[in-house]
Amino acid sequence: MVEGGHEVGLRDLFERDVQELENEGILFTTLEKMVAWGRSNSLWPVTFGLACCAIEMMASTDGRNDLSRFGSEVFRATPRQADVMIVAGRLSKKMAPVLRRVYDQMPDPKWVISMGACASSGGMFNNYAIVQSVDLVVPVDVFVPGCPPRPEALIFAVMQLQKKIKGQAYDDAGHRLPPVQAWTR
Repeated sequence: MVEGGHEVGLRDLFERDVQELENEGILFTTLEKMVAWGRSNSLWPVTFGLACCAIEMMASTDGRNDLSRFGSEVFRATPRQADVMIVAGRLSKKMAPVLRRVYDQMPDPKWVISMGACASSGGMFNNYAIVQSVDLVVPVDVFVPGCPPRPEALIFAVMQLQKKIKGQAYDDAGHRLPPVQAWTR
């Protein structure tokens, strides 16, 4: 197409039209991006507090920290209505099958946050009764360090999980990581 004496490509014409439409409030996106946006902004955690980290997990929803700003205020008591499991505290080998059963009852897609040093690495409990990492039982998407981690650390982990779901996370080298697709693991 020739416009103003020089040739304009179809892609340039389309991009110009998209920009004009965006200025008027019409946005363009893909269905995958819209679904990822919806999923990332409506995470419903299942309550799975095992030890002292559970107190910090509960504190993340109080008025001072307000996890509800990120769409995660609804802690569910049933796994069938949750899509994020926050494992807060040390996991005993006796409790590991229960954790796995609750994880299996969650609908896809589902994600896991491991909260605290005990859940992530066994912490100071290096003995026969404690699972040395939650990711030996369920796949973990975000690890939260600390003993116990502050509520702000859990909120940051939820924000990182939202970025991973949207496909906006980067590795240490600055390369974009693909979106987390929990249903393909």
